[in-house]
Amino acid sequence: MEPGHWPSEHSDALRDYFFKGMSYAKIGKEINARFGTAYTRNAVAGRAKRLGLAAPERMTSPSIVPSLPGESALLSPHRLASQGLNLPPKSALKPAAPVKLRCVGIKPRLIPLVELAPGDCRYPYGGDKDGEEIGFCGHPRQPGSSYCTPHARLTRRSGTVPDRAAGPVVLRLVTAA
Repeated sequence: MEPGHWPSEHSDALRDYFFKGMSYAKIGKEINARFGTAYTRNAVAGRAKRLGLAAPERMTSPSIVPSLPGESALLSPHRLASQGLNLPPKSALKPAAPVKLRCVGIKPRLIPLVELAPGDCRYPYGGDKDGEEIGFCGHPRQPGSSYCTPHARLTRRSGTVPDRAAGPVVLRLVTAA
């Protein structure tokens, strides 16, 4: 592996070969043959970038889909979609509608995490901005839940079956086939 410092004559050769339109791999081979070095393609590309040389424009290959008579060789978005290519739906390009946030009508106690008692609601408040403290509701929680009754309702999706009766959960180990 070559050291990070390139002698000026190597950098000058890189510039010359670059402006001749050679690829980074070819430049590396030429410099290695000329100076007896072992620069890789990536080393040449990195040095070119540090010298402020722009990357060569990549050539695009012509389309393999034949164009119809009277149609340009470039494909229209409609034709791309009709060929089954993965294009995002038009709805993905429109801004999303504002979300209506749900809230409950209780005033949180804003207790820090280290001061929460075992029976306190753990619904978080704050922490949205950098450096903002996170506090917790702190009201008495519902049996079998981490939240008080209003926050337990808030966290459940509407229309779902109520939670099962609070009690121990039994887990069973099953063998995989």
